[in-house]
Amino acid sequence: MPGGEGTVAAERPALIGDVAGVRSAAEGWRCAGERVGLVPTMGALHAGHLSLIERCRQECDRTLVSIFVNPLQFGPGEDYERYPRRLEDDLALLRAERVDAAFVPSVEAMYPAGATTRVRVGEIGEVLEGEHRPGHFEGVATVVLKLFNAVRPHRAYFGQKDAQQAALVQRLARDLDTGVEVVVCPTVREPDGLALSSRNAYLEEGERIAARCLVEALRAANRRYLEGERDPERLREAMLAVLRAEPLARVDYAEVVDERTFRSPGRLAVLAVRIGQTRLIDNHRLGQPLP
Repeated sequence: MPGGEGTVAAERPALIGDVAGVRSAAEGWRCAGERVGLVPTMGALHAGHLSLIERCRQECDRTLVSIFVNPLQFGPGEDYERYPRRLEDDLALLRAERVDAAFVPSVEAMYPAGATTRVRVGEIGEVLEGEHRPGHFEGVATVVLKLFNAVRPHRAYFGQKDAQQAALVQRLARDLDTGVEVVVCPTVREPDGLALSSRNAYLEEGERIAARCLVEALRAANRRYLEGERDPERLREAMLAVLRAEPLARVDYAEVVDERTFRSPGRLAVLAVRIGQTRLIDNHRLGQPLP
């Protein structure tokens, strides 16, 4: 794939496939005094991703979107092989959004033969998603740090839907002195409230209806919170009552936690639920409006 500053100037988005090329492009922008924004994605772009890109374009001079399905963050038996890959559609969306460059590396470009170094972020990566998906956050932290090192963006944009991931990346950026400001943007939802996710594409018609139980569970906890309930176990039970009423739902977890440590108590309601074979996550800060 082509890369480098000249390509970026000639075509939008420039398609860059190697670390040296993306480093050269970003370095050229920084040397010109431009602010560089990075939106890391695994592709299969939807309106949630586009909201991150729009925010990036508003706040930065240059917008670079990475598209990389990262094998390190998928465990055995997870959906790495069938994860949606729609590169041509994604690039068309990036052209419409006037993105400056798309970094689309191969697995070999990101993890050359013999590369064994991994990033561990401590306790925040060991609970909830970390407990249910061992090694997941080590894979996330490793690829994010590699992207930060290659691009050296001023800002990087993540979605609140993946709240634990966003908190973990903020911790990583601070602890390792990356100089990157991590911006967390609001969750984008369907009209019925379901959080947008690339994995929603897996849902069959009946499963898509059943998936509404995630946002309904969050709404139930939010109502109880607004009524004055503060006991995390009672708020948790309000979510579980909704989820247990849906025959297609199998709950991995439903908790009310602190949004920095992801341990109870707190006011962030988080849940992970399997609808059929599809695992979905969502969250909401209790006390705030929820569509």
